[in-house]
Amino acid sequence: MESYLNTYNVGRSADGVEYHPLLPFLPDNARVLFLGSFPPQRKRWCCDFFYPNFINDHWRIEGEVFYGDKDFFVDKGAKRFLLDRIVAHCKDCGIAFFDTATAVRRLKDNASDKFLEVVEPTDIRSLTMGLKRLRAVITTGEKATETICRYYGVDELPKVNTCITLEEGLELYRLPSSSRAYPLAFARKAEAYRAMFVRYGFDVAVG
Repeated sequence: MESYLNTYNVGRSADGVEYHPLLPFLPDNARVLFLGSFPPQRKRWCCDFFYPNFINDHWRIEGEVFYGDKDFFVDKGAKRFLLDRIVAHCKDCGIAFFDTATAVRRLKDNASDKFLEVVEPTDIRSLTMGLKRLRAVITTGEKATETICRYYGVDELPKVNTCITLEEGLELYRLPSSSRAYPLAFARKAEAYRAMFVRYGFDVAVG
């Protein structure tokens, strides 16, 4: 299995500055690009990929939305996500991932976005340059949404479950967070994600 760990960035992270530990995942057929803020600390990972925290429900939501099975990407016994299955799914469907920061300082020893200081923001236009089929950037948190709006010179942030135009042919769609700390039932989150994927032409399971 191909590795998505950015070993160069892991090696140069020092003096409180963390460089992004994952390579951008950008399949040529990507129609949507999820941009978060920054991955949690590696001690919280169960796989070397995006949304690696086992108690984050992103991959359970995608399992429910696309396959009608929230555990489609889950190895319950090992308490990890099935990386081979995730990567094959994202490549087949055209779902890309990266983050709005390429280097950060953590102001507290946790995974909360509110305690991230962005040292180096991501150049989003350079990141998306080769994605000719891209229709939307997707965010699930306020910090990532704010960062993208600032980058594109947009004054008003979209509300959750709505979208705005960033530039011709590209929208910003904001979803509820897949973190269990976000106060919304799993079924409601799955409904919201399903609606987004349907908007951009994905084939999903009947909800």
